[in-house]
Amino acid sequence: MRKELPVIGDFVHVFNRGNRRMPIFYDEADRWRFLKILRYFNDEYSVDNIFRRVRLETKMGKCHPFERPKNWPSPKPLVKILSYTLMPNHFHLLLKEIIDGGISKFMRKFADGFTKYINTKYNEVGSLFQGPYKRVIIKTEKTLQYIDAYIQIFNIFELYPGGLEKAIEEFDKAFDFVLEYQFCSLGESFNRRKLNIINRDILGETFKTLQEYKEFVREAVVFHNIRKMIDKDIERA
Repeated sequence: MRKELPVIGDFVHVFNRGNRRMPIFYDEADRWRFLKILRYFNDEYSVDNIFRRVRLETKMGKCHPFERPKNWPSPKPLVKILSYTLMPNHFHLLLKEIIDGGISKFMRKFADGFTKYINTKYNEVGSLFQGPYKRVIIKTEKTLQYIDAYIQIFNIFELYPGGLEKAIEEFDKAFDFVLEYQFCSLGESFNRRKLNIINRDILGETFKTLQEYKEFVREAVVFHNIRKMIDKDIERA
């Protein structure tokens, strides 16, 4: 049975893991390259040796890291990236379809680019990921909010010293831990850092302050079984 394709306006939870559940990141530089690919590949504009050009512009003082060089054409994003998180052997993205086939094109560019980077750096061959990316089209605004919390918070709680149960027990400390974690979008969502990757869209209107979002997440994680809810969607993908 063919899976439903996203149409313009759909919000989509996208995720994938390493082939044979192996790591997809081996050092911090790999994680930063992943984020740079999210930043620079989300565009109809393509250029050879894109990161070499960005480095050159940065060294010349013409732009900052993660800033679009001023001599490039105006951006034409393929998708809106609402949130993301990087785990040792998998990733999650929350995307919005804004042009026909935008998510498909973006994920193809992203997977090809990151796989080429890893294979070249570590002298590997073959697929980095465990098959094509998985996707779940989100049907309600409440589900969108829960999936966003799952991506930005719940996953990183598993990295908290002592694990998920300890993070839930020490929610306030664990939330601050996530806020400082560089490889999820929470800090960017509330202007703690500027990487020019995300566009919060409707979620920015729903959660105007970090405290509002924190209290929503507390309810979702501590008082509701958010994992059970989201895992059902992941199993269907």
